[in-house]
Amino acid sequence: MKAGMVKYNPDYPYQEPSTMPRFHRIYSVILPVVMIAVLGGCESTTSGGAVGANRQQLLLVSSAELDQMAVQAYTKLKADSTKKGTLNTDAALTNRVRGIANRITPQTRAFRADAPGWKWEVNTITSDELNAFCMPGGKIMFYSGLIKRLSLSDDEIAVVMGHEIAHALREHSREQVSQAIAAQTTIGIGAALLGLGDGAASLANTGYEALIATRFSRTDESEADRIGLELSSRAGYDPRAGVTLWQKMLKASQSGSRPPEFLSTHPAETSRIQQIESLLPTVMPLYQAARR
Repeated sequence: MKAGMVKYNPDYPYQEPSTMPRFHRIYSVILPVVMIAVLGGCESTTSGGAVGANRQQLLLVSSAELDQMAVQAYTKLKADSTKKGTLNTDAALTNRVRGIANRITPQTRAFRADAPGWKWEVNTITSDELNAFCMPGGKIMFYSGLIKRLSLSDDEIAVVMGHEIAHALREHSREQVSQAIAAQTTIGIGAALLGLGDGAASLANTGYEALIATRFSRTDESEADRIGLELSSRAGYDPRAGVTLWQKMLKASQSGSRPPEFLSTHPAETSRIQQIESLLPTVMPLYQAARR
């Protein structure tokens, strides 16, 4: 028998840890690290609201860190747009978008008590690009092309805005960063224990993004649709506009023109319209109450 090997004993089928298969030893190190991170970082950033958007999230970084990064990025975007002469050049459009935001942001208390007190900021950029977003902490930007090229009504703008604000409320960016940290930590430990180089670790990371990131993003989009529809309804905007909005999105994506930027990795599908239609019995009473 070779040195270092343990003779198998059917009455005591146990091997010393030092002679266990290598992958068992790797898991014995990786698994506790991952479990500590997952169990210690799971919480929920929002309540479920009437639409029942309840889910535990992996959050390994603080909101303050993401908010600070968002402020820096938003400030740079405004500065760059000012230099180009595209920031808030259409006063009527900017006032229109800000007016809608002023009705929606107070309704964020339905999902988290601190949100109405965020340092909300709303601006517009004159551009043909079909885009809109809300950064962590409430930094909103709408591109004129989204509104003008799709001829959006106020109700439809409100649905878009509710959707984007929902991403910030739910802290999807923070969750994505946390997932990346957890995945990269696991990949790094595994690569080190297996004796792999940086190239192998990068390849593993690429595989993670391809297999996992899209699934999480689709979850985020679905949640944002649900929460956003409730927000706009509570603000007195007709939730049925969600159906016409996504019909326009579908038409834009199928016409051969560039689809909205926030749909670039998640094309507007008929399932999204179906989800909105299924939520109408829940959110229509909120809309009707707001109108009264």
